[in-house]
Amino acid sequence: MNPGGAGLGLSPLPMLLRPSQPRAGPSGGGAASSRLPPPPPPPPLSPPPPPLSPPPSLPPAAPAPGPRLSLRHPSPAPPGDPPTPIAMNLFRFLGDLSHLLAIILLLLKIWKTRSCAGISGKSQILFAVVFTARYLDLFTNFISLYNTSMKVVYISCSFATVWMIYSKFKATYDGNHDTFRVEFLVVPTALLAFLVNHDFTPLEILWTFSIYLESVAILPQLFMVSKTGEAETITSHYLFALGVYRTLYLFNWIWRYQFEGFFDLIAIVAGLVQTVLYCDFFYLYITKVLKGKKLSLPA
Repeated sequence: MNPGGAGLGLSPLPMLLRPSQPRAGPSGGGAASSRLPPPPPPPPLSPPPPPLSPPPSLPPAAPAPGPRLSLRHPSPAPPGDPPTPIAMNLFRFLGDLSHLLAIILLLLKIWKTRSCAGISGKSQILFAVVFTARYLDLFTNFISLYNTSMKVVYISCSFATVWMIYSKFKATYDGNHDTFRVEFLVVPTALLAFLVNHDFTPLEILWTFSIYLESVAILPQLFMVSKTGEAETITSHYLFALGVYRTLYLFNWIWRYQFEGFFDLIAIVAGLVQTVLYCDFFYLYITKVLKGKKLSLPA
């Protein structure tokens, strides 16, 4: 036997043990060259974003500053703002006419009779103080020609009346019966104006003082009539016109609240006080003067 044949006879065994496909070499030959390279590993997932934090809560807005006491609605305009026009209505117009009529009646009575007998000079001084304190804004605010004209007329007539009583016709002034202590009216109303007002400014305090003082300024006149026991007819007409003026202005406040949503507690309360002071006089005027009798108040 050929030993080489024996060698050949043993050689198929290791061939059977080999794999049927060649191995892939580093050069990528053989069957391995037809395969795709393995995909790269996926990149690591980034961590999820943190949850959104809720927006910070804002502090509550501070309320707008207003007057110290909520006595007027709407609130008065801040300093520097143009004044709010005052709406005209029938009650306000008739009230102004009644007030003007009262002042003219008094001036005509003094001038035509050349006498101020039966007229309280102290009440007229108080009214002059009232109009001066109330209308100091004449030089700073312009609302309307009507408003400005009425202010000038009131101030001028009040000082003209005081001048006629204490200068022009001083000899006819009845100072013996005009003895009311006006300091009992001026001091309390001034203190009240400092304590209860819409705004703690000079003009606002003076305006409030004028409202309080006007509500009681007629007391010296009523006190004088009660001391003398009677009043002249023209003086009675003057007092009645003043009472009608104040009563009409109360209806004016009601109208403005109903149709404009505006009210002024200080003016309303002062107007009520003034109207109450006239109630007894109204009764005597209707029952006596309108029947041709002379008015007299119980002493």
